[in-house]
Amino acid sequence: MGARWRPTPHQLVQVLIGLWLFGMGEALVVESELGNSPWTVFAEGVSKHTPLSIGGATLAISFLVLLGWVPLREWPGLGTLLNAVVIGISIDATLAVVPHLGALAVRWAALLGGIALVGLASGLYLTAALGPGPRDGLMTGLHARFGWPLAAVRTGIEVTAVTIGWLLDGTVGIGSVLFALLIGHAVSFGLRRIGPYAAAPRRSPVRHAAEARGVVR
Repeated sequence: MGARWRPTPHQLVQVLIGLWLFGMGEALVVESELGNSPWTVFAEGVSKHTPLSIGGATLAISFLVLLGWVPLREWPGLGTLLNAVVIGISIDATLAVVPHLGALAVRWAALLGGIALVGLASGLYLTAALGPGPRDGLMTGLHARFGWPLAAVRTGIEVTAVTIGWLLDGTVGIGSVLFALLIGHAVSFGLRRIGPYAAAPRRSPVRHAAEARGVVR
């Protein structure tokens, strides 16, 4: 538990890069105008009825979800709080600099590239092992408390988010469907590519040389 709040410099840099890239990926999906991810549908819907930007709404929703951890007795880590803050800031910063995408082919490229970037970013921040994101913790907490299957819990959470967002006039479209279908594969790929490196022990040159000679194992 305490390790989640005492990151190494490598872990801290890794989680910050991962979360920033995650927000960039979400922003590209928004810019495609082909349909947002479920939670961004929710955030966009909230932004249309409040003074909040999409990033600001994402941040507010994340902290509301964290309140749902309390009765479930889930415990956050530094990565949990950074997740709640950094992704929203990154979404707004990216939306501010990405020009309007007019051509349909470019919008499709932004959609698919955004999904791929979210998958890669998830691999980065999850393998940093500094605590789950607010939505991940809600999922695992409900699973532990009530014994519901993880897949059913996550599906229920995502469907609830996208339904509320749609009712608030968030953008739902083919991109929302593709995000739902592809994001699991994208995250799995990110974990496979980054996981072995992130989990590898960082050895000193002296120890590495000793191991090569069979002195230590």
